[in-house]
Amino acid sequence: MDILYALFVLLGFLAVVMLLEGLYLTWNAYRGPEARRVQQRLQALSAGDNESIAAPLIRKRLLAKEPALERLLLTLPRVHALDRFLLQSGLNLSVASFMGIALALAIAGGCAVALAGAPLWAAAGIAVLLAVMWSLWVQRARMKRMSRIDSQLPDALDLMARAMQAGHAFSSALRMVGTDGPQPIAHEFQITFDEINFGIPLQTAMGNLATRVASSDLRFFVVAVLIQRETGGNLSEVLSAISALVRDRQKLAGTVKVLSAEARLSAWILTIMPFVMALALFALNREFISRLWTDPMGVRMVVFALVLMGIGIWWMWRMVKIRI
Repeated sequence: MDILYALFVLLGFLAVVMLLEGLYLTWNAYRGPEARRVQQRLQALSAGDNESIAAPLIRKRLLAKEPALERLLLTLPRVHALDRFLLQSGLNLSVASFMGIALALAIAGGCAVALAGAPLWAAAGIAVLLAVMWSLWVQRARMKRMSRIDSQLPDALDLMARAMQAGHAFSSALRMVGTDGPQPIAHEFQITFDEINFGIPLQTAMGNLATRVASSDLRFFVVAVLIQRETGGNLSEVLSAISALVRDRQKLAGTVKVLSAEARLSAWILTIMPFVMALALFALNREFISRLWTDPMGVRMVVFALVLMGIGIWWMWRMVKIRI
């Protein structure tokens, strides 16, 4: 009897261990580090311009996990441009998750304002504002990532030039940047090397790189490589010259940024000041400022003022934004 009981306990223990092992292997296959890395690679490949290379299968992993939601998203205009925008941000967001977060913020903000007793148009305005702020936050992350790639590009080109002078092929130089370079530019170059290694033509792979990375400096590199492939020449010298050109452009852009710092600070102050004053008046004398949304004339004045402020803000930022 004791032997049967011990055998039952042992078999039960083994069953529990095997169940936990099976659950872990299932999780690791779909949610583990290797699975996430493969999914990110597939997402990166899908955001390029390779329309004819297993695009439906790749984009199914990218846009949504549910087939019905996938089909719905594919009907939206410019959904693949949104796909590239999210990939460039480096936030590992799918189109479905991005839209879901924006919708959740809009609903939560609008309901909170409506429950506080504000009018319906104010609740709708807050809902739209929260969705726009979420998009602007993603845009800020995208701009920071693109700026980091721009700053890392000259060193990456120098590394490629030295590798080619040492006898490496162009694809091997790309791989060296992908393995030894800093992130995030190493990730982009590694994707380009993988595309070439998978059999995608060089022109298509370089075009995908220029599509994924919204950088004019990197497009100089792409155009130079494609022209060199057509006409011939010393590519290592071309890469060295592009690296020097990019460094000079970045130095000039830094100088312009320093000289325009005062104007940009003034633009920020003039942009934020009306909203800060409105919040201060709302906190100090709510009855006085409530005329702006309770009285029809006040609503028209607010709309007219917001339109003029929008034009003025756009004009100020156009003045302080100097393209090099």
